Amino acid sequence: MEEKKQRLLLVDDDTDLLRLLSIRLRGAGYDVNIAESGEEALAKIPAVRPHLVITDLRMAGMDGMALFDAIRTRQASLPVIILTAHGSIPDAVDATRRGVFSFLTKPLDSKALLEEVQRALRMSGGGAEQSVQGEESWRSEIITKSPVMEDLLAKARLAAESDAAVLIRGESGTGKELIARAIHRASARAEKPFVAVNCGAIPDTLLESELFGHTKGAFTGAMKDYPGLFRSAEGGTLFLDEIGDMPLPLQVKLLRVLQEKQMRPVGSVTSCAVDVRIISATHRNLEEEIAAERFREDLYYRLNVVALELPGLSERREDIPLLAGHFLQKFAARSGKKVTGFAPEAMDALVSASWPGNVRQLINVIEQGLALSTTSLISASLVADAIHENVEKIPTFSEARRQFEQDYLVRLMQLTRGNVAHAARLAGRNRTEFYKLLGRHHIVPSLFKKT
Repeated sequence: MEEKKQRLLLVDDDTDLLRLLSIRLRGAGYDVNIAESGEEALAKIPAVRPHLVITDLRMAGMDGMALFDAIRTRQASLPVIILTAHGSIPDAVDATRRGVFSFLTKPLDSKALLEEVQRALRMSGGGAEQSVQGEESWRSEIITKSPVMEDLLAKARLAAESDAAVLIRGESGTGKELIARAIHRASARAEKPFVAVNCGAIPDTLLESELFGHTKGAFTGAMKDYPGLFRSAEGGTLFLDEIGDMPLPLQVKLLRVLQEKQMRPVGSVTSCAVDVRIISATHRNLEEEIAAERFREDLYYRLNVVALELPGLSERREDIPLLAGHFLQKFAARSGKKVTGFAPEAMDALVSASWPGNVRQLINVIEQGLALSTTSLISASLVADAIHENVEKIPTFSEARRQFEQDYLVRLMQLTRGNVAHAARLAGRNRTEFYKLLGRHHIVPSLFKKT
């Protein structure tokens, strides 16, 4: 079965060393990409999506630590190994304290380098030498090529290796339950049940019984013992969706269960042990809910051991063609309609839309477009009708730059009250060039002298 190569990004301004390291690492079976500067590396990371970055410390322009800091703000889970011919104990200590995976000195020992690469990939969840099918099965329901989503999935894969509680945040329709299921499948509890409950969809009076179970006769209508969802998920994962909607009295009881690993069914006088991993999700701002005294702070810290922020669809537009194609193929096969794709203008409309309903809204649009299409391609008009909005057009680079320049120049004119010499100094341009810029954007300085 085909093996999936792990992707490495090598960064060094020494082209000879880059070539040598590339040969060594490709010979060890890795997919190696190179960059000759920190700036080039940052530009390549979203496209290459490496599992590991290996960078020189001393480089012209952005050095290795500056590159690491930039990576840390974008993809906190991406491991970085730093190489240097100027290694010292203080440098290594400082680097590792800041989160660098390891710090190796030149000349490099090939065996030591390969061991560190394997260790970094193994600890970050990217180094298992498994088949493509085996490695990706845990996330098979999630369709993406977005760097933002890939970073989130890397964190989810790491979280799955422990029993820590996970809190998934995100707007409605972003796929929070899919992420919860993926974490469960990647965990040691994968063979045990995954049980999901929407805390906002069950009446407050029934939610306690639904979660913790009840004994026969505990209340009117309790005709027999009911184990509850905690017991149903024994050994596995309980997913508490919309945890922010849980009433305060029940929050107290849930906190006790999480602390004591014991629960008491409604109507029972005895407690029983529970072994369940908790993953919760919400679209609410729980910090605001805590401030408004609608959510318990102590429960928040119990649930928020690992926090994952799921991006909205508008933040991962590169995934829209993939998702649209996937859902169209799925629904077309189900309905038997011979619709094979989207007209180019229709796909442009999909990519440009604002998507307040996220992936759930996209699914609805695809289903409606498929149902009403009379040709093999879904038209732009069908997409526009289904979206029910004036599609937000993404400007071209030239349009965006022109708008920025105009807004910037107007702001300078307002700040300086039409004083061109002062505005030119603030902009770092000479007056002649600045006058040309004003003319290009039809801005008249004298109009700002009175404002």
